This record gives sequence, C-alpha cells and structure tokens, in this order.
Amino acid sequence: MDNLDSKVLEHFPGRAVRKDLVSTLKGQMNVPTYVLEYLLGKYCASADEQVIEAGLSEVKRILTEHYVHPDQAERFKSRVREQGNHRVIDKVKVRLVETEDKYWASLVNLQIDRVHISEELVHRYERLLGGGIWSIAELAYDPQLVHKGEVRPFVIRDLRPIQLARGDILREVQERRAHFSRDEWLDLLLRSAGLEPTMFLHRLKMLLLARLIPLVENNYNIVEFGPRGTGKSYIYREISPYAILVSGGEVTVPTLFVSHVGRGRIGLVGLWDVVAFDEVAGLKRLANPQAINLLKDYMESGSFSRGREEITASAGLVFIGNINVDIETALRTSHLFTPFPGEMQDLA
Repeated sequence: MDNLDSKVLEHFPGRAVRKDLVSTLKGQMNVPTYVLEYLLGKYCASADEQVIEAGLSEVKRILTEHYVHPDQAERFKSRVREQGNHRVIDKVKVRLVETEDKYWASLVNLQIDRVHISEELVHRYERLLGGGIWSIAELAYDPQLVHKGEVRPFVIRDLRPIQLARGDILREVQERRAHFSRDEWLDLLLRSAGLEPTMFLHRLKMLLLARLIPLVENNYNIVEFGPRGTGKSYIYREISPYAILVSGGEVTVPTLFVSHVGRGRIGLVGLWDVVAFDEVAGLKRLANPQAINLLKDYMESGSFSRGREEITASAGLVFIGNINVDIETALRTSHLFTPFPGEMQDLA
C-alpha cells in the first residue's frame, strides 16, 4: 500500500476497494467489475486485514449463494421453487409485449424469459427496458400464476440495482478533492478505473483519462481505434452501470433512437449515459443514409427527429474499433478511419 492508498483510506473511509481483491474474485466469477466493487465496498472497505478477510468471506458467501452462474441455472430455479423465494444476483431485462399489454422480465444467467414484474418497478428503473440492469432481485415462485393457459410461476417481487443510491456522493467527492494534489487526483482516477498510473507517462495518463469523459459530460462523443487487447472497451463494460457496450452488429436505428414509434418509446440514447459500440466494423445496420444522417444530427445537437417529433437525449456515443496495422502504415496507405464501414467514412 503506497502513500496514495493511505490517503484515500483516510479521506474516503468505507469507500476504498482494493483492486487486487477485485482481480481475485473476477477470476472466479464472470461478473462485471462494478458488481464486485459494490459488494467489496460494503464488506471490505478497511485497511485492517482481519476486517478484509472477514468481509471477503462474506462477499464470497453472497456470490456463492446468490450469484447465478449460467451452468447452475437449474439449481437456482429449483431453490426458488422449494423455498418459495430466493434472492439472486443477475442481469434483469424487461420488454413490453404489446399484444398482451404486459411487461415481462427476463433473467439472463438464470435463462428465464417470462418473469412477472410490476409496472411500478419498470417505471422506477427505466434502464430495465434498454439493455438491462445488474441487480439483486427478490425472486418468488407461485405455481398459481397462469397466463394464457400456461403456468408462469416466477415473479420479481423487488429488485435493487447494483450501484450507488445516494445522490450527494459527488458533493462529498468534491469536498475531499481539496486534500489531494493534481497529480495525486489524476492517479486516483486512473487507479479507480482499474489502471496502474505508475506504469504510464503523463501524456498517456491523459489519453486514458479521456475515456472517462463521456461518463461525466452530456453528449460527448469520441472515436477510439487502436491495436487489439489495449482495454478500449473495458471502461464502458466494467466500471459503470450507466454505460452500455453493444456489439456493432446488434444495433439498429429503432434500438438506438426510438423503438415503437407510435408509443414514442426512446431507445438506448435516452436510457444510458454512454452507448459504446464495440467493433464498429460491424455497424452494417447503421451504414445507410437515413441512419448516418440521424447519427450526425444527434451528435451535433443532442437531438434527432423521428416523424413530426424532435427528441432530445444526453447519452454520449463512443465508437471503438481495431487497427490491424501500425499507424505509420495506415497513414501512408489510407487513413485512420478504415475500421468504420465504407458508408460511414464521411468527410463530416
């Protein structure tokens, strides 16, 4: 533990998480990093090794008893049935089946598609409708629940998104920023994102920090192309529940901007702070004049037109791709935007 770690523990008691513990658990459980940090922050935020060991045991117990691994789905379903209810840690998604006028939830790892969920929960957590949320869900089993002649026994009674719930956390961070120098704060930000600042020169630190800008600035759009395996998508997949990383081939205009136009339901840009496209070479469904014009309009103004409506949103767009040759060769033979589909390599 270096001086910066000691200073963080002093000024942010109960909020510091040891990244080596995250790495240890990450190797055992395929869970987003922010899920692990949420639990470690509750039980292991201390410099006392005994407290950390006890907390780590509790986190492992919680993950063992409540985290749903895909190959254990049937065991968890059986447990819910036998006990009547059970708390599970899983990614919860919701969709509206308009032909039934009903919301259905699905639990990704548990592999259950039609789970009853109240409209109140859907309205409280709208991100359930746009990619889903990792949550601690109270899952119940009621064999008396029948829908259209079929037993649909699983019910989400309650859920708690795995994220900080307090709204004054930024004020607390701002007040305690005064205890750190500029360089210390820069290193703290990078270390909080899972990067070791002592390994980088100042210029590279600033470039890495730029990846975080879309998470704190509305409508901030960036493009990052580089060699494979350099952590370009890690930030948007692992450290924040407010960002979504989507495969380029899965994105369409309705899912990104407005789905169910008649109902005016906004797409991903209205549900997330950041929408990151992994492997932009696969953005084939957006490589057409209509979609490109919508993208340009949105990135310029933070709004877009669908039908007669002008719709505003605050999500930043991040385009991630791989360059398979060295930069000098790319500049000499073509340009740096070749990872985009040809239709999107526009002068604008």
